[in-house]
Amino acid sequence: MVIADKYEMVCGLEVHVELQTKTKIFCGCTTEFGGEQNTHVCPVCLGLPGTLPVLNREVVNYAIKAGLALNCEIAEFSKFDRKNYFYPDLTKDYQTSQFDLPICGKGGLEIEVDGEKKWIGITRAHMEEDAGKLVHSGETITTSYESSVDYNRAGVPLLEIVSEPDMRSIPEVLAYLEQLVQILEYTEVSDCRMEQGSVRFDVNVSLRPIGATTFGIRTETKNLNSFSSVRRCLEYEVARQARVLDAGENVVQETRTWDEGKGITLTLRSKEEAHDYRYFPEPDLAPLVIDQEWVEGIRKTLPELPVARRARLQGLGLSAYDAGVITSGKAMADYFDTALSYYSDAKTLANWVMGDVTRLLNSNQCSVADSPISAKQLAELLELIDKGTISGKIAKSVLEEMYSTGKDAKIIVKEKGLAQISDEGALLGIIDSIIAANPQSVEDYRAGKDRAIGFLVGQIMKATKGQANPGLVNQLLKQKLS
Repeated sequence: MVIADKYEMVCGLEVHVELQTKTKIFCGCTTEFGGEQNTHVCPVCLGLPGTLPVLNREVVNYAIKAGLALNCEIAEFSKFDRKNYFYPDLTKDYQTSQFDLPICGKGGLEIEVDGEKKWIGITRAHMEEDAGKLVHSGETITTSYESSVDYNRAGVPLLEIVSEPDMRSIPEVLAYLEQLVQILEYTEVSDCRMEQGSVRFDVNVSLRPIGATTFGIRTETKNLNSFSSVRRCLEYEVARQARVLDAGENVVQETRTWDEGKGITLTLRSKEEAHDYRYFPEPDLAPLVIDQEWVEGIRKTLPELPVARRARLQGLGLSAYDAGVITSGKAMADYFDTALSYYSDAKTLANWVMGDVTRLLNSNQCSVADSPISAKQLAELLELIDKGTISGKIAKSVLEEMYSTGKDAKIIVKEKGLAQISDEGALLGIIDSIIAANPQSVEDYRAGKDRAIGFLVGQIMKATKGQANPGLVNQLLKQKLS
């Protein structure tokens, strides 16, 4: 990304992912979202004196699974460390995290922007406990006169995924984040509900003169929770840094906060370095030793990941765009694949899933996972069209009825008498009456105006309330007129 023909953007990301365990990382408290403030807590996650942590094995399983899906090296030997800093949301005045020996080493994923593929490196992914949540009196921390602390989130297991500073444009950043979140969702290590804070993004960005090989001074903007916020934050921060550099000044290395309402970043505090945290090994937790059998056992549980799924669907005749839309979320992709097991025309199925089904879900603010129309029911509806039982137009109204009632398509068709008229004798009588009532259109067609037949077909469909078999109507009408 070139800014005003002078600067190039350099961006790296830290993504904090809440792992989908039922209990916290070092105690048995629930990780369920919500609940009255400070009710999902115990002496361990409150950091009371004399308590000892016990590592949740499922956290390790999820970390390994995510690491494998992100092409990371899984460490045979890793350990936990104490990250020391003082902030009200920390119950112990330190965070139990991993520093020099994380569970996941070098990895990465391939993105595609404007037809060009690029590898984005992942430096590491490490396990740690989440902090509590500050509840501000104002809209943001900078506009608040007081804050309270809810420790329900303290101790919820996190996987922090740190990328290399390999991204050079906002589209590259968004492509990386979208694919990363898809992978986390497909592997089911997290529910990825960004609106609930299950995935949070820290954006590190700097500018450097075009052609330079060294990085500029970076800022870090913390705790963004949507792709839109990341995009807007980068647009603002890049423009702000460019103005600073154009004025002959230096960008200050600092941590900033994002004001969603104003669409700006604001200074939060000076940026810490690793030595500022005074890391040292966590004495209450033994080092973690992971053998190859453990890793390979988890590798066998990996699902078909988004890139492989898109490739498979394209192999069935879907365009790259259609395959991308279908696989953008695991629930949608699973719904499509289930329907495909009952109905083999992938392209027709994709058109209905992306079109009428999605329209109905969106208009009713319903997720595909909660759709009242099952994948099997949709497949059965499309089979009725293929058999000529109903027309595509009638099928759309049947789909609406299926959504509101939950009934199968064949039951609705029978109850409402919507079966397509394919009886030649019945249609010939209607065709004769339409021809007799529209002599001008008949004359126009016989004079070579082919569009006139469209009007006649429309009149026949109107007379049959859309139930006439359109293919048969066209065939019989042409025979009559010739």
